Amino acid sequence: MDKGLASAQKTTVGWGLSRPVQVALVVIPVLALVLSLFVGRYPARPEEVVRLLAAEALNLDRLSFPEALRVAILQVRLPRVIMGILIGASLSVSGACFQGIFRNPLVSPDILGVTNGAAFGAALAILLGAPISVVQTAAFASGLLSVGLTYGLSRFYRTTPTLTLVLAGVIVGAFFSALVSFLKYTADPLEKMPAIVFWLMGSLAKASPGDLGFAGPLMIGAVIALLLVRWRVNVLSMGDEDAKALGMDVERHRLVIICFCTLATSAAVSVAGVIGWVGLVIPHIGRMLVGPDHKLLLPASASLGGAYLLLMDNLARSVTTAEVPLGIFTALVGAPFFAYLLRRGSGWS
Repeated sequence: MDKGLASAQKTTVGWGLSRPVQVALVVIPVLALVLSLFVGRYPARPEEVVRLLAAEALNLDRLSFPEALRVAILQVRLPRVIMGILIGASLSVSGACFQGIFRNPLVSPDILGVTNGAAFGAALAILLGAPISVVQTAAFASGLLSVGLTYGLSRFYRTTPTLTLVLAGVIVGAFFSALVSFLKYTADPLEKMPAIVFWLMGSLAKASPGDLGFAGPLMIGAVIALLLVRWRVNVLSMGDEDAKALGMDVERHRLVIICFCTLATSAAVSVAGVIGWVGLVIPHIGRMLVGPDHKLLLPASASLGGAYLLLMDNLARSVTTAEVPLGIFTALVGAPFFAYLLRRGSGWS
């Protein structure tokens, strides 16, 4: 490794957060997860939930609890809140990485077309009457395919690499968006069309232990990988010329980060549908709190993103008698808040 790059890595990983901030970033998502277990139609006292979780963890007498309570907490709420934490963290970390490597504060995880690609896969599977497991697999695979097409298309142009990637992402995203519109146009308006539209609005309503087993390891693995290489995002955010001067293989490292971000985002979208604004807004909040250093920003984004998505999900399932799609709340809250951030400055540098 070049001495300049080694020095950049040492500088980046040598900084740390103060102890109160570290504690807060750990406590906030944990507290949000615990409180979310008490939100729902089925009434459950906090002491009942705590005793039930302790009994499950310690393998104690499980038959002393009502079956309805066990199902509500262990089969419905617990997978849902864990999924919310992981999805929020995945989208936020991916958004922070993309904003760094593309050097653009307006970039979100769907900039390379992964969301529209996943939407097409899910819509096609729904139109064909496939089971939910096939819908999720199709969405995940189609999201990966769309980013692969974006990267392949960008290789045909010999201009600024980051610019061509973004433009190729716009092209591929628009193409898959048109395909989704065509599928909605041809779908049965009484059954298939509402299912496609509801999926596109995003929700955790159908989160299950099986969904967690499918997407959880993918999101956890991708986020951990991004946290391990976050110092490289710092170097890439300096610009291609400076990164090359420090001895970095810019193209290879950018591709690795894009692959991990795509893996995390595609897995999140495959089980929850399209949930916007999280990956755009949360990294800016993180910069306000910890600054632009990605060594600090990525863990902060993961913590804040998970807690934020749980908060939005709690609102979505409690403000009305019928659950509101999660994507509606993230947009209603995210858009005005992002306008506020733009007005006061979000700490971007």
